[in-house]
Formats: sequence, structure tokens, C-alpha cells
Amino acid sequence: MNTKISAQIKKGVLEMCLLHKLSQQDYYGYNLMHEMNILFPEVNSSTFYAILRRLKNDGFADIYYGNESGGPTRKYYKITDNGKETLAAYIEEWEQLKSVVSELGI
Repeated sequence: MNTKISAQIKKGVLEMCLLHKLSQQDYYGYNLMHEMNILFPEVNSSTFYAILRRLKNDGFADIYYGNESGGPTRKYYKITDNGKETLAAYIEEWEQLKSVVSELGI
């Protein structure tokens, strides 16, 4: 498969995947990026952080600063109510897309 096309497809669902992870728990940026990098190894960290910034700017995620273990202060991301609604819409669209692709026999 053309790696450019593959990366575009994966980046298209990356925002939905990040929102899903944030719906499960709050994450600090590096930890979230590390977990997502296991699933999307070809997507670099600057892409993850750009999407997180966009999620924040669009009102789908908020940030707060915490210091759980006495170490350095970390920036945490959490999903907002608007982000939860957006995630539900993404999942609905994803299910519809999977259904259409399945009907095509792909």
C-alpha cells in the first residue's frame, strides 16, 4: 500500500482514537502519545501534539496541570462534554462507513 495513503487514512481516524482514549481517563501528553504510538508507529509526536492542540482549541478537550508523584508538573488532557458528543458522532459515522465498505465486499 502506498504509505502516503496509509498515513492519510490513519490520521483521519487518529482524532477519533485520541478522543476515545481521553473518554476512558485523563492523560498527560507524553503518556497518551506513547500509547497511541504503539498503534500508529508511523505517526510522529508532532502530529499527535498538533491534534491535541486542535482538540483543545475546538473545545473537545481541556488541559490542567498536575503533579502526582512529586516529580515535574505535567500537562494533562481530559475530554469535555462537547468532546464526548463529538466522539459519539465520530463513532456513529465510523460504524456507517464500516457498513458501506462491508457491503462493497472489502
